[in-house]
Parts: sequence; structure tokens; C-alpha cells
Amino acid sequence: MAPIAVESLGWAATAVFVGSYFCARPQTLKRVQMIGAAMWTVYGLTIGSVPVVAANLLVLAAAAWTGRRRPTTALSRATPRSLRSDQAPT
Repeated sequence: MAPIAVESLGWAATAVFVGSYFCARPQTLKRVQMIGAAMWTVYGLTIGSVPVVAANLLVLAAAAWTGRRRPTTALSRATPRSLRSDQAPT
């Protein structure tokens, strides 16, 4: 890969990742972060940087993992199950 293409890939990955913070929906933010992390991984492989590859594979995995979790509400995180009004009585 030509040096200018490698550098362009790095800058594009930076732009995608920074742009992810302007996403209004959490799911969109995670998807865009996954794209940016994938781009950074390719960049890291191209320049032969194990830390760049490892860090971005971790970001990619974390975004994918949290993107698949079922969203919880603040109430369900803070209130014991036995006290929630949305649960059927036991």
C-alpha cells in the first residue's frame, strides 16, 4: 500500500471514530465506532503495529458486545427485582 494511502486510512479512521461521538442514538454510535475500529485495525496491520491492532480489536469487540446487550433502564439497574413495579407479583 502506498504511504499516502496508509496515512489517508489512518486519518479516515480518526475522522470516523471522532464522528461517532456526534451520533444521537447509542446503537448508531457503537456501529460507527466498530467501523472506525475496523479501519484502525487494518491501519495497524498495514504498518505492523501490534498495539494498534490489539487496542482496536478490543474496541471492536467491546462495541459489538455492548451493542448486542438488551438495554436496561435506570430503574432496573438501581432497584432490586423484588421492588420493581414492572414485575408480576411472585
